[in-house]
Amino acid sequence: MTKAELVAQIANKSNTSKTQADASLNAFLDIIMAELAAGNKLTLTGFGTFSVSARKARTGRNPQTGAEIKIAACKVARFKPGKVLKDVVK
Repeated sequence: MTKAELVAQIANKSNTSKTQADASLNAFLDIIMAELAAGNKLTLTGFGTFSVSARKARTGRNPQTGAEIKIAACKVARFKPGKVLKDVVK
């Protein structure tokens, strides 16, 4: 499903225009990104939790040459599904 298809589904289910649905989706995504950028976690009960996790620096390999490379430490976004979502996906 693409973002445009998701916006159309949201508009259909909420009886709003696609413009309003797109604005709502963009606001939701902006809030998630702002919270994660601040290092916070966001929990949607039943659906799941968005959080930030730190990865340590490590040594990897270049798949083309086999040479060792250093991979810098970084932060990554994580999503842990909630029970309701897990039950639906089964």
